[in-house]
Amino acid sequence: MRKNSHKGLVPLLAGLSTQKDWARKRDAILQSWLELVGGLPERAPVHFEQLDSVREANHMRLHIQYDAAYGDKVTAYLLVPYTMSRANAVGKLPAIMALHPTANAGKDDIAVESGREGRRYALELVERGYIVLAPDTITAGERKDDGADYFHTALFDKQYPEWSAVGKMLSDHLHGLDLLCSLPEVDPERVGAIGHSLGGYNAYFLAGMDERVKAVAVSCGLSTFYGDADNNRWGRRDWFSHLPRVTELMRMGKIDFDFHEIAALAAPTPFFCWIAQQDQYMPHWKEISEAASELHLLYEHLNVGDRFQALIGTSRHDFPDSIRQLAYAFLDKWLLGEP
Repeated sequence: MRKNSHKGLVPLLAGLSTQKDWARKRDAILQSWLELVGGLPERAPVHFEQLDSVREANHMRLHIQYDAAYGDKVTAYLLVPYTMSRANAVGKLPAIMALHPTANAGKDDIAVESGREGRRYALELVERGYIVLAPDTITAGERKDDGADYFHTALFDKQYPEWSAVGKMLSDHLHGLDLLCSLPEVDPERVGAIGHSLGGYNAYFLAGMDERVKAVAVSCGLSTFYGDADNNRWGRRDWFSHLPRVTELMRMGKIDFDFHEIAALAAPTPFFCWIAQQDQYMPHWKEISEAASELHLLYEHLNVGDRFQALIGTSRHDFPDSIRQLAYAFLDKWLLGEP
């Protein structure tokens, strides 16, 4: 990765002539990214236990807990539709990793009726016939540290000073992907990821790390350092510190990447991106739209321009119904082969 100019983003196609050039550049971005997140530990074998189950009108909601690195456990809902209408010839269904936004309720915000309006995408996707895994991230839902507030990473940072919350979430979601692809009901060639806000960037982080994600839908999750008035949004803070090393790197003027490069790791995976012009948390939508434009240029360079779709609208930090429906249609196209 190269240092971004204060005047704009480094073009993703800079120095590229062939697709092999991109492969080499991608490898360099990936290695720098892994170093920044603190690396990824060896994955634990797939193992989960069912804690409870609830029969809903059109699906079964399994309350489960699965193994993650360093002996940790991830609580999650596994939503399984009753209908097999979307199964292929051998009875396997498409599946989705549904990653929640910054909500104290964690997985409940997206997977049960009590979730907020515009956030129940896990529930809506199981109703469309997908098997859905909706895990809690660290510090949210059932994984809030005892005695700590929701979305405070101080205890994690103290326990793992060389790691990062982003690295931890990515590791946990890779374990979730392992679990999902291991289920006999799931077609591992038709697995996608979706998320809003925190869940949005976690979704493309996951897609960039694992080719088993065949399509990704992101709402209000693409961001940039460039143009962001909150210089320490991603660094060490008194609540949720995404990438603690960023604070020191920024102090030394050594930030040598921006998030369009991290999102580019997902290419050529089909990528849907929603950008809100009145996003109160990431208001620099013009710079974010430049990042989306750079991503589209990369997809075109890879001869898959139709696989990247970015939409910009006037909503606040939200995942409006009309946009969710477009995101679902995008996932259907690439995971189900529907027009």
